[in-house]
Amino acid sequence: MKNNFKISIITVTKNSEKFLEENIKSLSNQTHKNFEHIVIDGSSTDNTIEIIKKNSDKIHKWISEPDDGLYYAMNKGIKLSTGDIIGILNSDDIYYPNALEIVNRYFSIDDNLDFLFGTVEKHKLMHGYFPKKIKWTFGFYTTHSVGFFIKKKSQLKVGFYDLRYKYSADYDLFLRMIKRFGFFGLSTKKEEVFGKFRPGGLSSRINFLDYLIECNKIRLNNGQNLLIVYIIFIIKIFKNLKKILK
Repeated sequence: MKNNFKISIITVTKNSEKFLEENIKSLSNQTHKNFEHIVIDGSSTDNTIEIIKKNSDKIHKWISEPDDGLYYAMNKGIKLSTGDIIGILNSDDIYYPNALEIVNRYFSIDDNLDFLFGTVEKHKLMHGYFPKKIKWTFGFYTTHSVGFFIKKKSQLKVGFYDLRYKYSADYDLFLRMIKRFGFFGLSTKKEEVFGKFRPGGLSSRINFLDYLIECNKIRLNNGQNLLIVYIIFIIKIFKNLKKILK
C-alpha cells in the first residue's frame, strides 16, 4: 500500500541569489505535494532574503542568522523539521518533478527502510548502487546529497552531522548509519533520477589534501583497519597528485 509520507526538505543558503529561485521552483513543481521546505540562511548580504520573502508562500519555514557553517545549518534544519523523511537540497541544486514521488514510493515498500540513495545528474548520471540492501564495504560511497533521504526517526537515532568535520560530515553520517547502527538502506533504479547538482559547492573549494586527511579520520573513527586506511590514503595521494599540488 502506498503511503503519503510528509517529506522535509532542508536548503542551506548563504548569498545564494543566483540559483535559489530555481531551487524553490523545483520543489513547488513536485508531483508529491506532502512536503515542507525549510530554508536556513546564514545572514546573506546579497538578494537571497528578498528572494525568500518573494517566495514565502512556497517556503514553509525560514530563518536568517549567523551560523557556524554548512553542517551546523543542516543540523538546525533537521531540528526544525516535522516530516517523516528528511532530504537535503543545497541552494544551487534542483529536484526533478517526480523526485519526491519516487522517495515516497520506496519508503512505502518496506516500513523497515531507514534510508534511500538515488541517481543524481552532474555532467553524467551518478549512481553508486543497484536496488539491493546496502551494506558496509571498504569502497562504500554515495551519490550527492540530492540523492539521499533518511527517515526522521532514523536520523534522530544516528544523531546529527558531527561538527568536528569541516568537509565530510555527511560521509561520517553514512558510515555511522551502516557500520554502527546497521541501518537498512536501498538504492533506486539507475534510471530513477532525483535531480541535478551543480559543481562549485563546498567540495570544489576545499584543500584536497585536507579533505583526504579528514576522510581518513572518519574511516578510523568508524572502525576501519588502520593499515588498510593508510594504504588507501597513499594510493589516493598518488592518484590525485595534480589536484593536491594545485
